Amino acid sequence: MTLPRPFPLPFPDRILTKALCRDGEVPSPRICRHILAELALVPRAQRRIVIRTLPAPVVRALAEEWWWRAHGGQAEPEAGPDGEPWNVWAIVAGRGFGKTRAGAEWVWARAREDGSARIALVAATLDEVERVMVTGESGLIAVARAHEQVRWRANKGILLFPSGAEAHAFSAERPEKLRGPQHHHAWCDELAKWPRRAGERESKADMAWNNLMLGLRLGERPRTIVTTTPKPAPLLRRVLDLPRCAATHGRTAENPHLPGDFRSAVEAMFGGTRLGRQELEGMLLEEFEGALWTRELLEKARGTPEGGFARIVIGVDPPASSHGDSCGIVVCARDQEGFCWVVADHSAHGLSPEAWAQRVCDAADLHGAGRVVAEKNQGGELIASNLRAVDSDLPVELVHAGPSKAARAEPIALRFETGRARLAGHFPELEDQLCALTWAGYQAPGSPDRADAMVWAMTELFKKARAEPRIRRL
Repeated sequence: MTLPRPFPLPFPDRILTKALCRDGEVPSPRICRHILAELALVPRAQRRIVIRTLPAPVVRALAEEWWWRAHGGQAEPEAGPDGEPWNVWAIVAGRGFGKTRAGAEWVWARAREDGSARIALVAATLDEVERVMVTGESGLIAVARAHEQVRWRANKGILLFPSGAEAHAFSAERPEKLRGPQHHHAWCDELAKWPRRAGERESKADMAWNNLMLGLRLGERPRTIVTTTPKPAPLLRRVLDLPRCAATHGRTAENPHLPGDFRSAVEAMFGGTRLGRQELEGMLLEEFEGALWTRELLEKARGTPEGGFARIVIGVDPPASSHGDSCGIVVCARDQEGFCWVVADHSAHGLSPEAWAQRVCDAADLHGAGRVVAEKNQGGELIASNLRAVDSDLPVELVHAGPSKAARAEPIALRFETGRARLAGHFPELEDQLCALTWAGYQAPGSPDRADAMVWAMTELFKKARAEPRIRRL
């Protein structure tokens, strides 16, 4: 068709020529994104002139692409962690982040670029493949553009794209069905909830994934997208550890299309809780074998202290240096009945000796602490000097750390199991460190500075009062 004039400069005529080469032709989503990018550079008045000159199908296609704007972790990564092209893209994010929409758009992109493509759709059950991945609000049928007609043959579990590409439905409940079929690409939804029974040598989830990967051998570059809410499932950890797995993460609040009332309501209900960190913030809360604390144990230990405290102690794990190391500063208290509580966590990163000493003294003033217990392995008497330089009246006790963190922490972990030690609130970073502390060592990056500080304070609180010496009468 003849391009209308006047066209606002610097709008690229070559893109419009490609998009509107014949009357009624609808540009592809990729071309629409190019056009939208160029339109964004044009003043609003001239932009309106251009849009009024375009055919209705083109305007509708542009509007559809404008509505679908990938945000954050929805954008396909360019490469894996090692810089090589990825073959597994894992979107591990909170509920409502837009994982399903991202997966459906990615599958459509593969179907548009290759009419011979065969794509596997795998979920925990066939019902979830249909309800979520195919016919759901953000599924493959819903995200089709206005001019794209797609057919879903439910009895055969096949989705037919207008390009000729096909998507086949599979269930992780029946992993043997994935043995034999070959595919170019795959979309795995909610991988963390694929079926697994305790004590199984090889779960159905593992068998389904293995069979899928062994059949993913068509085309020059087979790829898989995984969309899931994070849960400590062995298969998810295994996938994230793959050398060519590109992982993106996201929070529920990052989706701009969610109603503001919904975001504020769920944050008020679940913010700061373990469930909220997993389901809203998209954090993978690991469970380590042989851990002294578990997530379940910490949830049972959470509560609200009644009445005042008989004694308050601050545990301090000083940083080895001020270059990115953390200073653990945890406040613990014993109530009138002898139960000990974690009251506050004032730990901080990258502080100078003067700064963390000031932070400890401020915490002591704030909570009315009667003693500060600090590890002296890093710095010795200099630690006490730093603290007393800020507050000369601050009672400081220096303790020496033995060779095993687990041995020091075990008595306190037992107090949590018996209910004598509790959490007065939510302490996400501290709880992560406690759950990563095992008999085999600390299983997370860095040092368990918060956990060490808490152990020092709790140990001091659980010390038995020294008995007064008895006087023998002659």
